[in-house]
Amino acid sequence: MRRELCEALVARASRPDLVFLTGDLGFGALEPLRDALGERFLNAGIAEQNMIGVAAALASEGLEPWTYTIAPFCYARAFEQIRNDVCFHRLPVRMLANGGGYGYGVMGPTHHALEDYGILSTLPSLRILVPAFDSDVAAVVEAAGRDPGPVYVRLGRGELPAGCTAPPYAPWRRLREGSGPVIVAVGPMAGVAWSALMSEAEDGPELWAVSELPLAMSPPPPAFVQALAGRKLCVVEEHVAQGGLGQALAAWCLETGIAVAGFRPVTAAGYPSGTYGSQGFHRRESGLDPDALRSLSRDYLPDHLPDHLQGLSA
Repeated sequence: MRRELCEALVARASRPDLVFLTGDLGFGALEPLRDALGERFLNAGIAEQNMIGVAAALASEGLEPWTYTIAPFCYARAFEQIRNDVCFHRLPVRMLANGGGYGYGVMGPTHHALEDYGILSTLPSLRILVPAFDSDVAAVVEAAGRDPGPVYVRLGRGELPAGCTAPPYAPWRRLREGSGPVIVAVGPMAGVAWSALMSEAEDGPELWAVSELPLAMSPPPPAFVQALAGRKLCVVEEHVAQGGLGQALAAWCLETGIAVAGFRPVTAAGYPSGTYGSQGFHRRESGLDPDALRSLSRDYLPDHLPDHLQGLSA
């Protein structure tokens, strides 16, 4: 999505208050933006904590700062600055985080972002945007730019199935109608799930894509609520279960009194084999690949509780 991001920001570069800060990242991708912004394009170096603090200061002076770095270097390394400098003051800093989930593959866990939006959703006033497809990026940049508070944008690889056209951007989108289980996928996992379900019958799963979090800011639309009642629910996300959309959506169902026939999260499993590989390798280990999701859609949730949960249903 880097090319689409660059194009969207170049189109916005005519705003005299826009300032772009990169954490020594973007070589071979952001040169058009650098040329468009001139002295308003700043390389903050490998100093992400300082970059977020500087961006907060710029925002407090009425400017429109955007920061860019690898996802874990943003939310993990600079968490204190995001919390104290940006969110507590509700400053409109737009944080662009590249390589969500296992996006940086063989570079290992230091470069993976498996708990980012779970951690950041605990902070006040922070909106989280997770584009699903390349065509979403321009709309996401526009949405982030008009938000009056802080925004975290989790960028990944858009994975639109061959022959499909992504519907216009929206926080919640129905990608596939069906009378079976309701599958909700976060960001780029929507394309993976869509690909897996292409050959399913009409009575198969219904698929929704979610691109904005947390639920308090972007609650499910009425069409989703109507579709969900009395059906099984599965949430697919390249994020650990703790703090993910699955847990948030399950709690939302309880709080709103929506009864579902079953619930299953499919999430990032970390590193089951203790080895590192491509993004595809880690997705397969987590059951987040198309083959696993296809099997899940055909054999979704057992009719009986697992052995370790027997006796807990009374």
